[in-house]
Amino acid sequence: MASHIVGYPRMGPKRELKFALESFWDKKSSAEDLQKVAADLRSSIWKQMADAGIKYIPSNTFSYYDQVLDTTALLGAVPPRYGWNGGEIGFDTYFSMARGNASVPAMEMTKWFDTNYHFIVPELGPEVNFSYASHKAVEEYKEAKALGVETVPVLVGPVSYLLLSKPAKGVEKNFNILSLLGKILPIYKQVICELKAAGASWIQLDEPTLVKDLDSHKLQAFIEAYAELESTLSGLNVLVETYFADVPAEAYKILTSLRGVTAYGFDLVRGTQTLDLINREFPKGKYLFAGVVDGRNIWANDLAASLSTLETLEGIVGKDKLVVSTSSSLLHTAVDLVNETKLDQEIKSWLAFAAQKVVEVNALAKALAGQKDEAFFSANAAAQASRKCSPRVTNEAVQKAAAALKDSDHRRATNVSARLDAQQKKLNLPILPTTTIGSFPQTIELRRVRREFKAKKISEEEYVKAITEEINKVVKLQEELDIDVLVHGEPERNDMVEYFGEQLSGFAFTVNGWVQSYGSRCVKPPIIYGDVSRPNPMTVFWSSTAQSLTARPMKGMLTGPVTILNWSFVRNDQPRFKTCYQIALAIKDEVEDLEKAGISVIQIDEAALREGLPLRKSEEAFYLEWAVHSFRITNVGVKDTTQIHTHMCYSNFNDIIHSIIDMDADVITIENSRSDEKLLSVFREGVKYGAGIGPGVYDIHSPRIPSTEEIADRINKMLAVLETNILWVNPDCGLKTRKYTEVKPALKNMVDAAKLLRTQLASTK
Repeated sequence: MASHIVGYPRMGPKRELKFALESFWDKKSSAEDLQKVAADLRSSIWKQMADAGIKYIPSNTFSYYDQVLDTTALLGAVPPRYGWNGGEIGFDTYFSMARGNASVPAMEMTKWFDTNYHFIVPELGPEVNFSYASHKAVEEYKEAKALGVETVPVLVGPVSYLLLSKPAKGVEKNFNILSLLGKILPIYKQVICELKAAGASWIQLDEPTLVKDLDSHKLQAFIEAYAELESTLSGLNVLVETYFADVPAEAYKILTSLRGVTAYGFDLVRGTQTLDLINREFPKGKYLFAGVVDGRNIWANDLAASLSTLETLEGIVGKDKLVVSTSSSLLHTAVDLVNETKLDQEIKSWLAFAAQKVVEVNALAKALAGQKDEAFFSANAAAQASRKCSPRVTNEAVQKAAAALKDSDHRRATNVSARLDAQQKKLNLPILPTTTIGSFPQTIELRRVRREFKAKKISEEEYVKAITEEINKVVKLQEELDIDVLVHGEPERNDMVEYFGEQLSGFAFTVNGWVQSYGSRCVKPPIIYGDVSRPNPMTVFWSSTAQSLTARPMKGMLTGPVTILNWSFVRNDQPRFKTCYQIALAIKDEVEDLEKAGISVIQIDEAALREGLPLRKSEEAFYLEWAVHSFRITNVGVKDTTQIHTHMCYSNFNDIIHSIIDMDADVITIENSRSDEKLLSVFREGVKYGAGIGPGVYDIHSPRIPSTEEIADRINKMLAVLETNILWVNPDCGLKTRKYTEVKPALKNMVDAAKLLRTQLASTK
């Protein structure tokens, strides 16, 4: 019985790739140094899988930044602004596309389906001259082969690549991206031919867009693409891999009849309805790669349940055609539980990270082949049982309070325009008020202070003094820049979710449970294992300290319940909405305590609200209903004069704008600059928005410093579609990852742009 892994984390167990990338970008190390770290990581991953007994080991799932960007490089689809003149794409062009450079901005970045991973969106149009410009897939296959490891090279499939793209600037918005299929398939053929020549016997084409609601025109593209590739694929075993949801019936029919395809991979964790389709009909003689081990969470697999599912499938597809797999790439989970020496032993027994999931996949494959490791299976069953009945999982009072929420829809008593009037009387802000999103740069010194306090190397008194000094520095800087509504800079916070999770019950934390978010940026999601409550105030001390240092309004900064949920590894023993309501009640307590402490502007970030949106239209309404309700619960009890802000980043909001309005926040700040001001189009189309809104005026994910004129131009575009009295001026996102040498001039230009426009608006009046 064979085993397969869809993909594996790239960063390394101790974030080795992150540090190598950042050292290279800072010109502290050479390209060769970076390549050496990358090669060592790839080699250790391949060997680890081979040693675990995995038969189908993936290659080309490693990336220096992102697998979709790698495909853009493969196809030579470099936007003209990067000045690439052909030939093999090197680090200069590659990282300019990913991060921008001194003269041109980066390509747009957006969420990968409903995960917290971000991909670089291809910019395509009829003028793009595709060419085979990156031989990475073939090189990595050969590299593994030289180490004695036979791998399955993985490519983003041609149709999904196009469906994940957008029309380039200047290309008609309704341009049919799929019309480019005929231009990219010759390059796919070249890669496939080279892989065959190098000795590959299997190839994996990831077509995850098949799980979305696709119209017949898009589904037809799959038929055309694979018919065109059929002769090139001849002689290879071809796996088309899907993940993250059920494959709809119509797409399943098309997928399982694609020409030249030998095997199909399905997510059977999030796609349980696909099992019904397989039960009803599965093509004879084809392989089924059954994704029964969760690639997106950290809970140990219920091996007995998975084995039972696999035995049923074996009856349908045959013993020699069933392959045990992960539900998706393990990119979305932490790397290795072995590195968690501080985790509570009972909780640890409930978990499996990527390295452990590889072992689970192989154990299931061996059990199916009649070589069941009884000790491994019984230890797993004991851990499953201990989790079900552990008293630390359940808190009756919390369960009761959350259950009672059904009786109200939790709306503030006064409408938003009346509230804004009351708030303006109190805050007395100019038109086009300026603010930032929350965090300021986290210096090496600041991280050292936090680390030493955690390790008990400095006293609480020394820690409070150091953090207060940092807050004072940030407050003074904002006053010098003449920003209207200030933030305290969040120097006490390691991460916007972890910081809160550490102070809530029902959460556990890892030391090395890092997961890639984009590029070198990694996050360490907390683990929600039980009922959630707030034993003590979490932010009141620091917000009050910051407010005492200035006469200007100081924002209290909180992370919203939906974002805490979507950026955590969430318990899988109750529906997600129940956990979300529990978190909402905890944040509600904090909001009310901040208000009592004299904080009159409170921001409740819902950066991740959209990314939890189900991939199926039919499931969206239910999700949005409980997600938006959770947000409203947090601030239903505040006075009209308390201004509630929320912030959202990196998403396409146009399709959920009515849900955003329904959140009933007083002010929303929202990512806008990197996605070509896509957000503004919704207001051009006539959506009326009565609350305050701050579409980001510059991209903080790039080191580039925008000029005053450029920012003023952006604000003018906003004023063309939004009322002057509701528009705020702010960056796209928090400034944590930037350097002060970038932040100061950028914010100065932002404030200057706002003042310039205030003057112009006053004179036109």
